[in-house]
Amino acid sequence: MAAALFVVRATVTDPAKREAFDTWYSREHLPDAMRSFGAVKAWRYWSDTDPSLHHAMYQFPDKAALDRAIEGPEMKRLVADFNRDWPDVTRTREVLVLAEELASA
Repeated sequence: MAAALFVVRATVTDPAKREAFDTWYSREHLPDAMRSFGAVKAWRYWSDTDPSLHHAMYQFPDKAALDRAIEGPEMKRLVADFNRDWPDVTRTREVLVLAEELASA
C-alpha cells in the first residue's frame, strides 16, 4: 500500500498576522489535526518563494486511511475551528498518493 499525504495550503496575506498564525498552528491546530486524523506524521512549511504561503502535510499509511480521516466528523470540526480563528485566511487542499520513493545510500 502506498503512503498518502493530505496537504493544506493556506495563504496568510497580512504579514502582521503571520507570527500569530504560526504560533496558533504550531501549538493548537497541527497537534489537534494530527490526533484527530490519526495521521502517522505531520509537518509544515512556510514558503521561501512566497512568504504568505503556509503548507501543512499529514502522512497516512494509505489512501483509505486518509479518506476516512478527511470524510469523518473531525474534519468538519477542524475546518470550523480554522474558519472561526482565521476567517481571512484562504486554503486549498490536496490529496497525494506516493508513486515512487528514492533514498540515497
